Formats: sequence, C-alpha cells, structure tokens
Amino acid sequence: MATPPLSILLPCRNAASTLAECLDSIQAQTFADFELVALDDHSTDTTAELLHHYAATDSRMRILRNPGTGLVDALNAGLEATQSKYVARMDGDDLMHPQRLQRQYRHLQSNPGVHLLGCCARLFPLEQIGEGYREYMRWQNGCLSEAQIANEIYVESRFAHPSVIFERTPVLRLGGYRKGPFPEDYDLWLRLFQAGLRLEKIPDQLLEWRESGDRTSRVDPRYSREAFDRLRARYLARDSRLLARWENSAIWGAGRKTRQRCRHLLERGLRPVAWIDIDPRKIGNSIDGVPVVPPEWLRQRPKPFVLIYVANHGARELIGRELEQLGYAKGSDYLAVG
Repeated sequence: MATPPLSILLPCRNAASTLAECLDSIQAQTFADFELVALDDHSTDTTAELLHHYAATDSRMRILRNPGTGLVDALNAGLEATQSKYVARMDGDDLMHPQRLQRQYRHLQSNPGVHLLGCCARLFPLEQIGEGYREYMRWQNGCLSEAQIANEIYVESRFAHPSVIFERTPVLRLGGYRKGPFPEDYDLWLRLFQAGLRLEKIPDQLLEWRESGDRTSRVDPRYSREAFDRLRARYLARDSRLLARWENSAIWGAGRKTRQRCRHLLERGLRPVAWIDIDPRKIGNSIDGVPVVPPEWLRQRPKPFVLIYVANHGARELIGRELEQLGYAKGSDYLAVG
C-alpha cells in the first residue's frame, strides 16, 4: 500500500472510559487518507481491547505496545513507527472536529514552509472549566501567526499538544521528544523554535480538549510552575534576541515571587542593569547591587532589552502597552516571560 500523507500518533494509558469517543471522532474525519499509530502504554483497563476492536474493522490502524514506560517513550516509539511526512498528535480523551485533518493538511500544503501547525481548541466539559483555564484558552487561541508565537513563546505553551500536526523528519532530526523533569511538548516547541523552524496556528477551533481533575498537566510534577520556569530559562538564555543585548537588559518586576521565578535565568549568568517596578516602596532600593527604578527610567537611549516577568496575564498586557508607548517593540525590544 502507498504511504499515506498523514499519520496520527495516539498514545493511550488507561483511557478506556473516553477512548471510543476519541476513535469515533477520528474515523469521522472528512480527510480519510491517514494511518493511525496507537501506542498502548501498559494499560491495566480495557484500553488494549478497545484499540484492537476498532482495528479489526479499520485497516488504517496499527496497534503497538510501548516498548518503554511512560508518555515520552510511547511518543518516541510511535514517532519512529509512523511512515508519513506529517504527524498529527491526538490523545485518547480528546475529540477531533470532523474537518480537523482536512483543514490543517490543506493549510500545510498551501504553506510548505510551515513545520508545525496547531489549531484553536475548546476545553470541555464546561462545568469543570475554572476562570484561570478560560483565560488561558483565550490567550492561547488568540496567538496564531509565526510572529505572535515567536513573541509569546516564553509565556506559556502556545499549542495544545493534541492539536498539532508537524513534519516528522525535522522533529526526529532534533531528537524527538525528550525525557526529563519538564513538559515534553513545550520543550519540543522551544527546540523547534530555536532551530529556526516555522510554527503557526490556524484560527479554526478543531479540537475538543478534555479537562479533568486527574489530567497529567495537573498531577505530574513535570508540569509544575517550577518545571516551566526552569525550562523557559534554559531556552531564554540562548535566545538570540536577548543575547544580542545581554549586557544592557532589565527585568520588569522586583517583587519576591517574581525574583524567585527568574532566579533560573539569573543563575545562567544574566545580570540586569536594573529592576523595573511601580511600587514606590521598592523604587530606590537595590537587589544584589542592581537598582530598582521606575518605568520612566526606560526612556533612556540606547534602549535596554526588557524581560517582563510579571506573571498576571492582564498585567503583562498593560506593561506591554506602556513599553510600546515608550517606543519599545515586542520581540525586538522586550519579551514577556510566564
């Protein structure tokens, strides 16, 4: 049989309660020329039986057992087993819009320079979605273009993992998914970005992303605030935009919590020329010999490069507008850090 243009990579572990609904959404795709590589990650429920039940009537499905342990091993084993140029990620508790594959594949065909393409997503069920996650999805779904993603790459993960389609070869060339004390998907996006590959998202809402109390991102320490802070610092310290002005950089946010979060970057050798803050109780003090100054200090030329380390989404936007009023451009003069 000819190699299909698209592979779906679906790792599963104890997903029996949601897997049938997920597989039904895959089989309902208007784009049908794909292979589905499903990895059973040593499930102890009826996940394997369900996969084989569906595969018995769908020749596009291949069922493998994770030769290692855990999600990263399953992802890499599945990635090696796929045959297509493009790989679409999916999880066993989520749902695809019927036209997800068709719309994303069409965009990739029309834009051959795009190496990874996401889509917008909707969290469900609604009764389990808190205000914080609603704000996160508003932010994530509002960032689409290559430039927007580049300028917001250190705030949070810009893609819902099961929403992406990527080119298989560049991902393998960069080592696939990495195992470590960090979120494996965000680490991959950062590696792709720093390798100069093109990341985009289409505005179509094509993924139903399931929220639950035992979701991996809620219970696994690899997805903790500390893990994200450490990972961001590793890549931020190598970002050419910051490195070009490393000796003349400032950090916005001199509070204790902010300094705790950015310590991973400071430990990599960054010493800002100033801390920026609006709290009059902090202005005029110094932190390890570095002065705390008001925003007006940024009127100087040449402009220092500014890292916004204030975590609140609304505050970041306000600070960004203030910087732009001072003539600073996002991406080239400042970056926000989650």
